[in-house]
Amino acid sequence: MTGGVDTIDLSFDPGTILLLNVIIGLLMLGVALGIDLRELKRTLRDPKGPLIGMLGQFVLLPALTFVLIGILRPEPSVALGMLLVASCPGGNSSNLVTHLARGNTSLSIGMTAISTLAAVVMTPLNFTFWGSLRPDTAELLRAISISPAELAVTVGLLLAVPVAIGLTVRWRAPALAQRLVRPAKVVSVVFLVGFIVAALANNLDVFVAYIGVVLLATALHNGLGLAFGYGAARLAALPEPDRRAVAIEVGMQNSALALALIFAFFGGLGGMALIAAWWGVWHLISGLALAGWWSRRPAPAVALAEPAGG
Repeated sequence: MTGGVDTIDLSFDPGTILLLNVIIGLLMLGVALGIDLRELKRTLRDPKGPLIGMLGQFVLLPALTFVLIGILRPEPSVALGMLLVASCPGGNSSNLVTHLARGNTSLSIGMTAISTLAAVVMTPLNFTFWGSLRPDTAELLRAISISPAELAVTVGLLLAVPVAIGLTVRWRAPALAQRLVRPAKVVSVVFLVGFIVAALANNLDVFVAYIGVVLLATALHNGLGLAFGYGAARLAALPEPDRRAVAIEVGMQNSALALALIFAFFGGLGGMALIAAWWGVWHLISGLALAGWWSRRPAPAVALAEPAGG
């Protein structure tokens, strides 16, 4: 089956792709509606947590992904899918999972907001940089002739516009925003999961044919993100609730954005689309499982005063 997944284009009609873009808009709107600007300012007064989270999100995870690709040696389209997911900002559901895990939810929301805005620059930059370092993925990028500037514009439209609308509503009508935030998040997550399940079902033969590669790559990729996110926060001597927030933020990616970019620029290229679609399912499974485990282990009070390296 060598090279097979690189030549497969998953079938989606324009209406389905438009639906995906609407879902992403709802996801980002839900994030923005839930941002309490005063609480965000308090979080940013101590920038250590957000800084560690952003370094993990946009530096550590893409670098780890590049190393993992070198070890697994997947087909180029699968490798590009992993790099694209790793280059995306944190996912909307990371805030809910952090709350369930008894992590610092304010920090999680702040990191999601910052990474979402930073993604307009960092997602195209990381993806094209790391993708160009491997001969096989660089060749695929050249064949598709992807433009980093065009990619940045698309990311900006998908992320920055709904976030700007949500922040405006939050600022001008906070009571309305408070009423809308939960329905927007729930509806968008339900729609996203339904979209991904339908996408996998419609391309079930392709998914089954490459399930081994997709499951292994996604599980290892996601596990590394969670583990190294937590490890980086621990090395920085962050309190336990902050460690959990950083781990979840680094380990749960905006796979919906990755899917939208794959269909916008890569025509639904098989390996990329399969990785991004399964990420959307797997990171919810792993994130909720981790949150369930952490929820039974409250952060010790002494964690707030823990010495460096503790």
